[in-house]
Amino acid sequence: MFEKKGLFLMIVTLVVALLFTGCNNAEEPAAAPSEAPVEVSVEGSEDIILATTTSTRDSGLLDVLVPLFEEETGYMVKTIAVGTGAALEMGENGEADVLMTHAPASEQVLVDGGVAIDYTLLMHNDFVFLGPVDDPAGLSDIAVASEGLAAIEETESLFMSRGDNSGTNKKELSLWSEAGVTPEGAWYQETGSGMGDTLNIAAEKGAYTMTDRATYLNLMDNLTALSILLEKDPALNNIYHVMAINPEQFDKVNYEGAQAWIAFLVREDVQDLIGEYGVDRFGQPLFFPDAN
Repeated sequence: MFEKKGLFLMIVTLVVALLFTGCNNAEEPAAAPSEAPVEVSVEGSEDIILATTTSTRDSGLLDVLVPLFEEETGYMVKTIAVGTGAALEMGENGEADVLMTHAPASEQVLVDGGVAIDYTLLMHNDFVFLGPVDDPAGLSDIAVASEGLAAIEETESLFMSRGDNSGTNKKELSLWSEAGVTPEGAWYQETGSGMGDTLNIAAEKGAYTMTDRATYLNLMDNLTALSILLEKDPALNNIYHVMAINPEQFDKVNYEGAQAWIAFLVREDVQDLIGEYGVDRFGQPLFFPDAN
């Protein structure tokens, strides 16, 4: 009898102990296992989208500037080299963080509309007219760009235009307008391509074309069929600006990165670098710094 009672008491004690333990576990949950710090992905936050004209790429200048900037700042530059018209459109749509272009009148539209800010004069070079050695329109005897174009139209000499709404194309069309000429007919052809491609096509076809001097000098080893025939008319000045896209209009843009790129470009030592670019190879600079 005693043994049965003792066994009964032991069972009751065990059950009570189990119930008490269960209640404690319910009221005080076990501490969560220790966790490693959560890494927040910042992929892309250090990227800068630079929309720029093909001339800054085809001249080789960006091959010098971009790696130096990336090394100094840690930003990575995604360069989209298109015609100035397309670059400005990217800015207008908030698809780029910073622009480097060479069509002041079109750029001013974005500035006036508040799309582009920190609008900064950067550098300049000039446009030149190239053509075949036999020079059927006689451009080598003409000093004024609009008169040269009038001669091309009068002789119906083949002319290759970029036709891509780029800064170069905009300038070319303004010069045709100054000449009082509407360029049309079989002699006037549009490539719809960048400067490098247009130069190659002009060389293959023995045509006249207009280009920025920097791109021509950088590619001239492959353009032996062409030579500079008309240059140094003040109307051929080619002015570059840099500008950031307004974060108040497009909150996804990397404004801090754009500011860093602009500050880098206008720094005195970088402006000196721009002014020296090309001298060792061509005996002349491809661009002239203007920021300071």
